[in-house]
Amino acid sequence: MQLETIETFVFGNPPPRHGGRYFIFVRLTTRCGITGVGEIYNATFGPDIVCAMAKDMFGRHFHDADPHHIEKLWHRAYGAGFTQRPDVTVMGVLSGLEMACWDIIGKAADQPVYQLIGGRVHDRLRSYTYLYPAQGDVYPDPDAPNVYNDADLAAEAALLAVDQGFTAVKFDPAGPYSVYDGHQPRLEDLDRSEQFCKRIREAVGNRADLLFGTHGQFTVSGAKRMARRLEPYDPLWFEEPTTPENPADMAEIARFTSVPIAAGERLCTKHEFARLIETGGASIIQMNLGRVGGILEARKIAGIAQTRQAQIAPHLYCGPVVAAANIHVATASPNFLILESIGTFTGAYMSCLKTSIEWENGYVIPSDAPGLGVELDDDAIAANPYTGDELHLTMSPDPVIP
Repeated sequence: MQLETIETFVFGNPPPRHGGRYFIFVRLTTRCGITGVGEIYNATFGPDIVCAMAKDMFGRHFHDADPHHIEKLWHRAYGAGFTQRPDVTVMGVLSGLEMACWDIIGKAADQPVYQLIGGRVHDRLRSYTYLYPAQGDVYPDPDAPNVYNDADLAAEAALLAVDQGFTAVKFDPAGPYSVYDGHQPRLEDLDRSEQFCKRIREAVGNRADLLFGTHGQFTVSGAKRMARRLEPYDPLWFEEPTTPENPADMAEIARFTSVPIAAGERLCTKHEFARLIETGGASIIQMNLGRVGGILEARKIAGIAQTRQAQIAPHLYCGPVVAAANIHVATASPNFLILESIGTFTGAYMSCLKTSIEWENGYVIPSDAPGLGVELDDDAIAANPYTGDELHLTMSPDPVIP
C-alpha cells in the first residue's frame, strides 16, 4: 500500500462557532483507492499557509510511503530540517497526516482504530461541555450579562446541561488573558470566580463535577490565591493555571492546592508531557490529538501518565475529526477520565461531516465503523469557506492591568 495524493480543506465554522473560527482537514488517498481523513489543530499561522505546509510535508515524507509505517513517517517529519524538538506548528501538521494514516489503516483492516492501538477498554466515554449561551454567538456582547460574566446565568446554563445528561461542566470566569501573562488575578476576577463556583454548585449539587478553566494567565502566587477561592466548592480540576513553558511552576501550584491540576492543550509530543508528568505539574492530562503529534503519540503519553497515576482528559477546541481521534484514544486507554465534547455533537459544528458522533445521556458511544468512523462532507465544506483573517484562537495583545 502506498500513499499517492493529499487534499486539504478549510471549513469556516458556522455560528455559533463553538470549537473555533475554522477547521483544517486533510484527506490522503492510497494508490489502491483507500482514503483517510485527519485534522490539523494549528493556531499560529493562517489556514491557507497551514494547508501549504501539509502539502509540503506530505510531498517530502509521506508520498509513496506505506501508511502503516507510522513510526518511520513520524520520525522523518519530526527530525526534518535538523529539528527533532517539539515544534507546535510541525506537530500540528504531522498530527493531521498521521491521523489520516490511521484512518486508512483501520479501513484496510476493517477495524475501528481503537482496536488497533490496544483494543476497546471503555464501552462508553463520560463527556463534559463548556457552558455556552442558549442563543447567539459564542462571543456575546462582553458588556452585557452572559454565561461568561454572570454567575446566575452560568448556573442556569449548568443546570440545563446537567438535565441533558452531562455530569461535568466547564467554565472560565477568571478574567482576561494576554500574550504578556502571567499576571496576578484582579480582585474582581477572584470574586467572580468564587461566585461562579458557588452558584453553579448550588444549582447542580452533587449531580455534576465543576471544571474550572483558565488559560495560563496567572503567576504562581496568583494561581495560589485563586486556588484558595475554589477549594470550598471541590472542583474536579483547575485547568492550566500558569503558562505552559515551565512545568515546575505548575507543580508548585499542584503541591499547594487540593484541587487537581489539569493541563496539556498547548503541549506537543511525549517529551513535553513527560516533563509535566514527572514534575507532578498535572494529574489530569489534556492532550489535543490535532496538535500533540497524532494518535500513536497520544497513546504513548497516556502510557507515561499511567506510570504516575495521572489520567487523560483529551482536549477539544477544534473540529469533529479531532473529536473522533480523541474518542479512539480514550476508548483504548485504561486511565481515561473524561472527554471534552462540543455540546452534544449536533448542529452547525457537525455540518462538515456526513457521519455523526453518538452522544447519549452524558456519554459518547465509540463507533464500530472502520478507521476513525468519520467522513467529510465536501459540499458542505465548499459552501462554508473561511473568509476572515483572524487566527483560529487569539489572545489579547495588551497586558492585563489591575
